[in-house]
Amino acid sequence: MEAKEPLESPRLNALLQALEAGDSAELANFWQEIAQNSTPLIEPIEGDASHYLATFLWRGKEDIHNVVVFAGPAGWDHPQDNQMTRLRDTDLWYKTYRVKADLRVTYLLSPNDPLTRAGNDISDFGTRLLPDPLNHHQFVYQKDDEVPDDKELVVSVLELPGAPAQPWIVPQPSAAKGQLEMHRVRSHILNNERRVWIYTPPGYTKEHEAYNLLLLFDGLAYTNLVPTPTILDNLINEGKLPPLVAVLPDSLDQETRSRELPCHQPFVDFLTQELLPWVHERYHVTSDPARSIVAGSSYGGLAAAFVGLRASERFGNVLSQSGSYWWDIDAEEQLPQERLAQQFIASPRLPLRFYLEVGSKENIGSINMISSNRHLRDILTLKGYEVHYTEFNGGHDYICWRGSLADGLLALTRR
Repeated sequence: MEAKEPLESPRLNALLQALEAGDSAELANFWQEIAQNSTPLIEPIEGDASHYLATFLWRGKEDIHNVVVFAGPAGWDHPQDNQMTRLRDTDLWYKTYRVKADLRVTYLLSPNDPLTRAGNDISDFGTRLLPDPLNHHQFVYQKDDEVPDDKELVVSVLELPGAPAQPWIVPQPSAAKGQLEMHRVRSHILNNERRVWIYTPPGYTKEHEAYNLLLLFDGLAYTNLVPTPTILDNLINEGKLPPLVAVLPDSLDQETRSRELPCHQPFVDFLTQELLPWVHERYHVTSDPARSIVAGSSYGGLAAAFVGLRASERFGNVLSQSGSYWWDIDAEEQLPQERLAQQFIASPRLPLRFYLEVGSKENIGSINMISSNRHLRDILTLKGYEVHYTEFNGGHDYICWRGSLADGLLALTRR
């Protein structure tokens, strides 16, 4: 469809004026410029230093009748409102958003989209939903060879100039390195076996005072998508974090994860009766809950808070990245049909401290991540808990969590 309204993007406006003046070579110059600089096209807004214009682009002419932006500033729910417009009869399609200067998100594009909601079906990724071919900055969800039919997923990244720095994810050549080992642990309670990654800090020795403990769910993601060993190395070497041992259990597969992580008492029993004794037999770690952190993201954040509620004698600190507190407890558990926040209301105040964070771009359909995280924050605060709460300008996304994991660790170890 040819553009009918004034263009928001100054660069595209200049291109349109050149084309209307008969300068057909300017389109080729524009595409050369994009090839060198990547997409989306980021432009300042005169008189507004806190926002930018982000213009998503697609190059295609034959057999293209629409292109839709998904996730990022577009979300998942209204594809009809996030269609690109074709610039006259050229091969250039565009969609411009006004975004805050600190935004960091991932996104996908869908040419010839059916204009239905996307994102629920994993088969959409790499078929209907594609990374931006004009964007050099990608984030790769690597295939897990131990999960049948798993596949690599590639998404595109949009980072605005004011996006929070992520200094702790970069390996420092001169910094001492800890060790990461992978084990397999069998659970009789859950009737399964899983990989468990153990991080020991630089200079780890059993002659040292018992080390602080970090239990972090979704172990494969937090050794791969989030470079937890590097983050811990950097923080420990800089003296910002006490030396600790990190235990990162795997979640096996999506079906198992969706059963075990959302407020599942047998999973808590596995942790306290099987995994932690296994760890204590092999590693020199503390039993002091004040020096122990349980952490995770999404369902893992929900699980971390539930473990805190049910096992505060083992964990005194909860680190939740975009916890799924919208979740209602499964009726099959024969527990009250209420959210975790309501269980905290009914519980006496426990010796727990919290770090909660959530992204401003995380609401998906009927799932309201922001309000559910704010609700839990308010409940915990009213109950007298120490709560460190923050909202970042981003999505439900490891590319955000990999930077803010350090923030949570620092908040919960700072006295």
